[in-house]
Amino acid sequence: MSLISLLIALAAERYLSSSFWQFNSYYQRYTQFIRRTRLLESGLLSALGTLGLIFLPVAAVYGLLWLIDDSLLHLIFSTVILIICFGCIKTRSSYKKYLMAAYRGEMSSCELMHAQLRSDKNLPEMGFGQTLVWLNYRYYIAIMLFFIFLGAPGVVFYRLVSTLAENPGDDQSKPGTDDDMSEEQQTAQQEGQAANLEAGAEESIATIAEETAEAEMEKADIEIQQGLISDAVSPCQQFLFWLDWIPVRLTSFGYMLVGHFSKALPVWLESLFDFSKQPSAILVDVAQKSEDLMVDSEDCTAEPCLLVRLAKRNLLLLLAIISVLTLSGVIS
Repeated sequence: MSLISLLIALAAERYLSSSFWQFNSYYQRYTQFIRRTRLLESGLLSALGTLGLIFLPVAAVYGLLWLIDDSLLHLIFSTVILIICFGCIKTRSSYKKYLMAAYRGEMSSCELMHAQLRSDKNLPEMGFGQTLVWLNYRYYIAIMLFFIFLGAPGVVFYRLVSTLAENPGDDQSKPGTDDDMSEEQQTAQQEGQAANLEAGAEESIATIAEETAEAEMEKADIEIQQGLISDAVSPCQQFLFWLDWIPVRLTSFGYMLVGHFSKALPVWLESLFDFSKQPSAILVDVAQKSEDLMVDSEDCTAEPCLLVRLAKRNLLLLLAIISVLTLSGVIS
């Protein structure tokens, strides 16, 4: 079942680009719901509170899967969840635009797209090819591993934690947010004020003043809620460090198998029990040693293309391993 879901999801996610199949659209609606219901107005968004914020959709997915008694419906629902959590259209689009700009010789555009991608994903300083290697792990390899071991609820859990760690406030600038709604309310209130002033109703004026004060309070509450969600970044980043600890080492070991094993092995062993090195740095270091990067320094497309091909080989290796484990009955 898991292998079938993975194969369907990998084949489908590239062609399903509507908002219905994008995780970020659901994430934005969820954070807006949290702000509207004021579930975080206590002001105590600690690490425990952040886990509670993440637990709600995970528990919902787990409960639905538990209620589904039919194996076919269970497969369909799990596959839909997997497709939604797989991949990132923004990263794929940035890669294509980067290559097109590089082929046209627009180096400044390449640098801007590289910087924008790192900023959007809250990543440290690294090359464009290294960024793609890490994002390939984040949006494909890690999702596959969590799906195999923890199922669809595990996929939702990891994607929520990673998205919240990247940028919890990325939905604030999009249409349909609470800020836009408050502006519409203010406009309607101003029109109501003008109409009531013309009528000369003193009681209505007092009512409007109260509504305006309430609107200002609601806007202040929204700003507080946005700040509270932003405060969840730090605990999520710390938790994500340990969440990635084993999967990153498994993924980097795969890079050695599909690349230069002897060259990458010392780097992998050096980082095996290193609890201070960031997972992204471990994965990138092993990937670079696993691939020959002796390319023209003026060719900014060589490194990204080589590392992307290496990442694709690693993904195929993981699929092959999952297939063998499925056929042998180790996983279902």
